[in-house]
Amino acid sequence: VQLQASGGGSVQPGGSLRLSCEVSGLSLRYYAIAWYRQAPGKEREGVSCISGAGTTDYADSVKGRFAISRDNAENMGYLQMNSLKPEDTAVYYCKAISPRGDYWGQGTQVTVSS
Repeated sequence: VQLQASGGGSVQPGGSLRLSCEVSGLSLRYYAIAWYRQAPGKEREGVSCISGAGTTDYADSVKGRFAISRDNAENMGYLQMNSLKPEDTAVYYCKAISPRGDYWGQGTQVTVSS
């Protein structure tokens, strides 16, 4: 099983990025997808998740700015990030979650700075 996160980069405050999580080795339709982030010197925190049925949840800090989605046919997860703030700077990770086990992807760096 592999999860490949991509789409990170450097943007100015107020900018947007779209993160992608490409999953191979499992059928994503049976998994929830979550995005986490870890800023320097801080613990990893949950950002957003989406169930197999499409139910979504967001951390208060990103509500109204971020949107999580999935494409089961393509085995992909996405995180659209708008109105980015400097405090969104972190390494972002995707995770596939099921009762049978969880899988982490490698991180992608997001830097928000003027």
